[in-house]
Amino acid sequence: MVSGAGCGDLIESSVTEASVRNGDSRSVRKVRRVELSTFLKSRRARIRPEDVGLPAGARRRTPGLRREEVAQLAGVGITWYTWLEQGRDINCSVQVLDAIARALCLDGAEHAHLYRLADVPTAPAPITEELVPEEVQIILDHMHPLPAALFSAKYDVLACNTAYATMYPTFMSGSRNVLRKVFLADECCTPYPPHSEPDHLARMVGYLRAAYARNLGDPEWVAFIDDMVSASPHFAELWARNDVALPLGRTRIIRNLAIGELEMYMTSMSLPSIAGAWMQVWTPSGAAAWDKLHALLAMTPEDRRLPWADHVERVHNRVLI
Repeated sequence: MVSGAGCGDLIESSVTEASVRNGDSRSVRKVRRVELSTFLKSRRARIRPEDVGLPAGARRRTPGLRREEVAQLAGVGITWYTWLEQGRDINCSVQVLDAIARALCLDGAEHAHLYRLADVPTAPAPITEELVPEEVQIILDHMHPLPAALFSAKYDVLACNTAYATMYPTFMSGSRNVLRKVFLADECCTPYPPHSEPDHLARMVGYLRAAYARNLGDPEWVAFIDDMVSASPHFAELWARNDVALPLGRTRIIRNLAIGELEMYMTSMSLPSIAGAWMQVWTPSGAAAWDKLHALLAMTPEDRRLPWADHVERVHNRVLI
């Protein structure tokens, strides 16, 4: 629930920039409380009583809802809500913040912003009406012949261009989750040969760990991690290390049975408009890699498919679908 213990005087309306730049955690917390106070007042002022089923009344001196009305809608005490809106240093539970978000009709981005200002480490992912906007796919397509793709924080391929699908054909079938394809597939069928960069998979899991910390308690994340740990001993070993990492650009060897190995440089970029999404763009490291990439893209779909079909039949004794 919530606690009023430790409530002090009203926080000051400003904090020196120097203290914030120096990393003073108390000063940063004060700044957040000032921002929280301003944010809550602005969200309350934009809501008309009739929008939330309350009578408009005739004696309203300010626009929007009154503090006691927000407290009533959220099911919290008026004194506690007043303290929160005044910027006092009080503790806020996730459940109460969620109730306030509903009372103030906050959207996904505003809900996440409320969490951050209230010093709650796990913010809900902002909800987007369109998972991958059309303009993002246009950008990916215009990067051709550079392979490019958009990923979720869990390494789901959300969108990609033709060059990426051509370079990574095994990622494009089934669940389109790169971690599943890398850790659960036979080593001979993954695009990352073990000799190319031994710690590549460890860095992938490190990035996943960092993203997981921003989604603690999310049932989908918990189920995904549990499934990966159960299905892959290698993933379980790397996950148990508790290492964290960022998807930094690096030169990697990409294996494609239709063309051999290509040395490519990965550039990663975040995409704030889609919660947790980030983009990979692959650039050939030199003339030889450019030649191989152009040769791969120039092949017919059937010519690209035949080496994979032959491998699956010869090594795994089954027919490639």
